[in-house]
Amino acid sequence: MAAITKKETRLKLQFVANTDHSIHAGLVAVEAMARRFDLWHKVRKLSCLDPRTDQKRGYGPEVILGQLLYALCSGGGCLSDSEALNDDPLARELFGVGKFADQSQVGEWLREQSEESVTALRRLLHEFVKWVWQQADPRRLLHGGQREVFFDDTQLEVSGKHFEGAALNYNGDVALSWQTLWVGPLLTDSHVGSPKDVSAQLRPMLERNRSLWKGLNAHFYADSGSSAGTYLNAIAAEGWHYTVSYNKWTGPLERTAQALPPLAWKASAEAHHALLRHQPEGRSGPQLFAVSRRRDGLFDRYGFIACDDGQTDAARVGERHHLKGEKEQLFSEVLNGLDLHRPPCSALRANQVYYLIAALAYDLMVAIKLLDLNDDCQGWRIKTLMRKLVLLPGRLSRRSRQWVAKVLVPGAWLCWWQRWAARVWPESGPGRPRLIAATG
Repeated sequence: MAAITKKETRLKLQFVANTDHSIHAGLVAVEAMARRFDLWHKVRKLSCLDPRTDQKRGYGPEVILGQLLYALCSGGGCLSDSEALNDDPLARELFGVGKFADQSQVGEWLREQSEESVTALRRLLHEFVKWVWQQADPRRLLHGGQREVFFDDTQLEVSGKHFEGAALNYNGDVALSWQTLWVGPLLTDSHVGSPKDVSAQLRPMLERNRSLWKGLNAHFYADSGSSAGTYLNAIAAEGWHYTVSYNKWTGPLERTAQALPPLAWKASAEAHHALLRHQPEGRSGPQLFAVSRRRDGLFDRYGFIACDDGQTDAARVGERHHLKGEKEQLFSEVLNGLDLHRPPCSALRANQVYYLIAALAYDLMVAIKLLDLNDDCQGWRIKTLMRKLVLLPGRLSRRSRQWVAKVLVPGAWLCWWQRWAARVWPESGPGRPRLIAATG
């Protein structure tokens, strides 16, 4: 092969105002998923989301919520990113508005929401998760025939004292607490509040979402923040299998483990495992624990996992609980993929509403993966989904008095997009459709 070297470019540069091109043409996939769920109609019915006194003026709640979803699904985690959609003619036409709200209007809408709005958005999120579970192939959702439920908290660091609800967390940083509940790969519930108790929302979230696992084979994971006796009572009451990290009050457990006879231990890999019972403070009855023992220099090091009474093999308990790491990666994925490390508003309720909308945006993207993509794509993370499906070039053109969105896709994906459009993109009723999606 002949040598290849870099040559100086002879390109001439020319800059022109954009009137018909888009870099978010793949938002057609997000819009189609929202329509399949009938999202916009459901949002219009939630009158609590509309703070306008004159509903003939200003932006409807579905417009502001929709532009936030569009921005989040294309990687924009700031209110200014939702306003920047005004620079994308295809996004405006796709959503059916001449102009999106600016960031001050979006912020004002968030601040004017009520506690009723938060409740309504939680119900909407729950309804969407339930709908996806009904539509998706169970093999993509279950592990070992079980629904996996995961509760976790993360700290949202803020700067300054003007953030409502912010307080010093366990690291001494001023922060808010974002507590979430996951059912399978879907973010099912969300609460932003004070970081004082990292599991304060565990019991309310279990009560609100119980219908997603009641009467079904399920497994629950949580870290040591949910290992207090009162929380273990609530977890055990659900009647599922569960594993909860336990590393806060281990003195009595270590003494009990040291007193176990040699026959109680079973060797596995580099550790020995056993089961024991202990009743932590606040627990209504004795709790079963799986204990692992590893040699660390001259001393033994113990690890404990609280588990349900149906467990009989301590080593298997540890192996199953290690899957919690995959769930924690999901939390990291939504934080990094949607750029949610810093709350956008100073008002606490505004942030609660924003993070519920962010949860819905994340679930929309995951639903596209679960319902539309093949098995080879199920390992894609949220940023990969954005890059492959949303951040596509496109052009808005007019043909026979009808708008056409031409989405430019890689040749290897052309057939998939064409089949997707034939199967998913809504057919038009009488009259000319507002927008047709075409791939090329």
